Amino acid sequence: MTEWIKQYARALGFDLVGIAPVQSPPHADSFLLWLAQGYAGTMEYMERTAHLRINPVELLPEARSAVVVGLNYAPADLPETDYRIARYALGDDYHTVIREKLETLLGAIQAVEPAAQGRVCVDSAPVLERDLAMLAGLGWYGKNTCLINTPRGSYFFLGVLLLTLELEYDSPAHGGCGTCRLCLDACPTGALVEPYQLDARKCISYLTIELRDAIPQEYREAVGEWLFGCDVCQEVCPFNRPRAHQPLRAQPTREPRLQPRSLPKLAEILQMNEAEFAERFRGSAVKRTKWRGLVRNALIVAGNKRDPALRPLIEQYRRHEDPVLRDAAEWAIRQIESCDTDV
Repeated sequence: MTEWIKQYARALGFDLVGIAPVQSPPHADSFLLWLAQGYAGTMEYMERTAHLRINPVELLPEARSAVVVGLNYAPADLPETDYRIARYALGDDYHTVIREKLETLLGAIQAVEPAAQGRVCVDSAPVLERDLAMLAGLGWYGKNTCLINTPRGSYFFLGVLLLTLELEYDSPAHGGCGTCRLCLDACPTGALVEPYQLDARKCISYLTIELRDAIPQEYREAVGEWLFGCDVCQEVCPFNRPRAHQPLRAQPTREPRLQPRSLPKLAEILQMNEAEFAERFRGSAVKRTKWRGLVRNALIVAGNKRDPALRPLIEQYRRHEDPVLRDAAEWAIRQIESCDTDV
């Protein structure tokens, strides 16, 4: 049964698959300390669901096994844009893609074992996926806090299928970064406060996606041209880059729905209304920011670009009813004016 499940998962397109026992995560104490240090920022749902994250059996009574899958999302080529979006958000929303595949897998398992019960967990479910993935042999923790698979790098999504079946378990993954600290040194905001420790409040991914308020002044220039998310700590990682006389470790994704979509220009985003935003980013992970968040981010990017041609589009938000958008627009205008002063 164990091997059949793995073969079926691979047939569904998953690049990695392993099986771990459903148990308290090895890093449960580290997770609770991370919360206590305030590193989760405004993500209060992490605190609210902490008891479930460290006790996955509560998500599915009598759960015995966790089928953990990895789906590569690295594009063959990055689309040409006048801003940057994290690679994982270039295609369709991964929640939908992975959930559909795991539900298909669960249905197939139940056709063979009708008494089996299962629960699909894709990111939004309160599970510490990386711990289960490590136990299932999919990868090990990097200093950038990403799960790294030695042959494949870290550009892959994780999904979990909890089952009441007793299966054969894989051995935990082993590996390490050695003395490398490229990710820590490259992080634009210093969010990697020490190896294996991320202060989400400083992370560009958190600032541009999770944070609903104004992006703090001290991080705005560091955001650079990142409109949604950030890949810097993964881009510099040797496990995602080609080695001498060897092919790129992070091979392009084979999943059609994760291929990059066409993207609007920055000027178009600054002119979008909420209905246009909803339609343009339908089925995309970018919708998580909502219209307000994406426009806020676009104003910060526009300020960092210091392009006078964008000034008329920025100006309209100086009178907007939303104080966050007004504040971002004022900052962007000051950036453009400071460039004029320098000249």
